[in-house]
Amino acid sequence: MANVVSPQVNTPGVTRVSSIMIAVLRCGVALMWIQNVAWKVPPGFGRANNNGLYFWASQAVEHPVSAPYSAFIKSIVLPNIEIFGWFTLLIEGGLGAFLLIGLATRFWAVVGIGQTVAITLSVLFAPHEWQWSYYLMGLAHLAIFATAAGRSYGVDGAMRETWSASSGRLSRLLLRLS
Repeated sequence: MANVVSPQVNTPGVTRVSSIMIAVLRCGVALMWIQNVAWKVPPGFGRANNNGLYFWASQAVEHPVSAPYSAFIKSIVLPNIEIFGWFTLLIEGGLGAFLLIGLATRFWAVVGIGQTVAITLSVLFAPHEWQWSYYLMGLAHLAIFATAAGRSYGVDGAMRETWSASSGRLSRLLLRLS
């Protein structure tokens, strides 16, 4: 468990400062997801007042980026916002929690890229949106994936040696996802 307070030492070219910066990026992105869970309010997710998740999802219809995606949102997501709202809430909550502790970080980076694409296709052309914020969000997740950010001051780094020594399925899976 000593790796929790020190970076993984067997990663060539990664300095202590680099590890700290990677951990800061990972935690910053995690906090972004945690903060954004707050306005996804069940049970209606904003349907009654045309706000919250319902409003932002409807921007894909009002200001389409992709016609097929817009049609999907209009015909499937908005009529079933309660189902998609819970799904979104769980995914974004999971993104925040797992990135924050640095567990299965590469997996959650890929989930973050997928969620970023969905958000981008919904709001990229909405009025007053800064398009680069969505591009940067995607790039941040790519950096988290590329650097295996959970190995720097995260559970992935602390447990990697234990997972490597184990022959169990869960350990092998976690080793791959980290």
